[in-house]
Amino acid sequence: MTDAPDGTPETGDETTPDSVRANTPGRGVRPEAAAIEPAAPDDFGLVQVWWGDGKGKTTAAMGMGFRAAGHGYRVHMLQFLKGGADSVEAVRGEYNAIAAMPGISFENLGHYGWAGMADGSDDEDHEAQVAAGLNRARELVDAAADADLSKPLDLDGPPEDGVHFLIIDELLYAVAMGLLDEADVLDLVERKPESLELVLTGSHDEPTYLSDAADLVTNVRKEKHPIDAGQRARKGTEY
Repeated sequence: MTDAPDGTPETGDETTPDSVRANTPGRGVRPEAAAIEPAAPDDFGLVQVWWGDGKGKTTAAMGMGFRAAGHGYRVHMLQFLKGGADSVEAVRGEYNAIAAMPGISFENLGHYGWAGMADGSDDEDHEAQVAAGLNRARELVDAAADADLSKPLDLDGPPEDGVHFLIIDELLYAVAMGLLDEADVLDLVERKPESLELVLTGSHDEPTYLSDAADLVTNVRKEKHPIDAGQRARKGTEY
């Protein structure tokens, strides 16, 4: 067994005992980047909920989305109510990255602002956009139900042809703001096909109505945030 530069034992060489290699990630084989080819996941189908007053809910969802796309699975993100500060530019880094990556796509059907805030938007418009977003979410879930998710999907195909991994971003905020009923979200969960991985994000208020329906619930909790000291959203971290 050889040692790594930091002095720790290497586990990826041929001298590593099988008993040691068996207990290391990937059996001790260092991962390498590979070409992305269409594939189908073996065990998708969970419902994930990411809520809380901390930074990183959307970031975590997109991180999983990029990881899934890297395996050749078809991923789509539908966003509600995203944005709304004068410090945020019209073009976002995540949109550019998604456009450059095969297998992952996005759309934003919520109003580009926040309901109830003096951002120049009209709350009636928010309600109409959220209603349209809900209809679109239902279309995407139903399209996945019509597709054969046990098989690879066209990485450049429209989400209407089905996706393996669906992120509905900021949906839970729409419920917390009274723009959407809890029953509407539960209906999305109930109508999703067994093999579709569904990720729902948003809301500082705990979505207790999803406690039984979700398989994973994560509370992203804020302990300290620079926004409290006056820091504005930064290009490359918040957008």
